[in-house]
Amino acid sequence: MTNNKLLSDFKDALRKEGLKITPQRIAVLEEIIKNKGHRESEDVYMAIKTRKTHVSRATVYRTLDILVQNGFARKLNLGDGRARYEPKIDSPHHDHMICNNCGKIIEFVNHEIEKIQEEIAKHHQFKLQQHIHQLFGICKECQ
Repeated sequence: MTNNKLLSDFKDALRKEGLKITPQRIAVLEEIIKNKGHRESEDVYMAIKTRKTHVSRATVYRTLDILVQNGFARKLNLGDGRARYEPKIDSPHHDHMICNNCGKIIEFVNHEIEKIQEEIAKHHQFKLQQHIHQLFGICKECQ
């Protein structure tokens, strides 16, 4: 179950969007935050259905959009036309390496890269607000 502050913030986000607070929408939130993986909306939908919670795909899609718009989840586009979602709650910034062969996603943090990005932005008098750093290649297992 989600903590009270998180649940309260989610309910506020739903109200802001003019949406009802339903057990199905809460189930989507819970499913996203309990699994730290990079999952497609269909994976989230099937996981909720497996728990015998009646939910429509449309509700899952709309709720995932709300979660992304309000900072509960991150939407990843990995160049294959399929969006994936990961939780942003208690998840510090990180970047991704994606295997072009098997689709494996490796999360990494490199403080030198972060520092260089900040220096480049400063040099160009650019206020950096966010970035997406993705490296594509072949993982160790597929080489």
